[in-house]
Amino acid sequence: MRDDLVELMQPVYDFLGCRTPQTWLDTALENLELLMQDHANCEKKAAGTAMNLMFRYSFFTDLQVKLAQLVREEMLHYEQVLEFMAKRGQEWKAVSAGRYAGELRKEIRTYEPEALIDVLIVGAFVEARSCERFAALAALVDDELGKYYRYLLKSESRHFEDYLALAKDVASTAKMKNADEDIEQRIVHIREVEKNLILSPDKVFRFHSGVPV
Repeated sequence: MRDDLVELMQPVYDFLGCRTPQTWLDTALENLELLMQDHANCEKKAAGTAMNLMFRYSFFTDLQVKLAQLVREEMLHYEQVLEFMAKRGQEWKAVSAGRYAGELRKEIRTYEPEALIDVLIVGAFVEARSCERFAALAALVDDELGKYYRYLLKSESRHFEDYLALAKDVASTAKMKNADEDIEQRIVHIREVEKNLILSPDKVFRFHSGVPV
């Protein structure tokens, strides 16, 4: 990996609890069409999630601005992946969701502002994992796709940091007691859950799936 990319990726590696297993990478190379289809779905879902947060929490001004930027970028990436698929003669096919996002959402607390903080922390982990997988895949796929995955690294790494910053802003705005400690505890907890999802056997192969069975 180039030196500039190593520097870019280090905060992502430090944040996550593990790297993607080689078994997942091997399976990804054998299922590139499915990977690209699910990647497109992930970009669209990420934009939808950010948009929903904008409507639900419209009273957080900083949240509105950051999420609006994120929605635009995610939808741009969605369009770009669709263009890649069309260029390669790949038709759009419906793909069911994997377990990853649903299992992470189970960890979200049910009262505010803690619920929003957890949503943002989960968002940070999803973006960080996406970034880590793009970096791992970039050196393995064909040159054209590898160049695109490297292009995505800067925005994906920024998205993960934006989500964390927003979680801290929400805690500060809500005047939470022991906000920094609470956020750090939630990061540690969700990191362990996310790591287990990545390292445990998974019957369904998706962009964020675990070890293929």
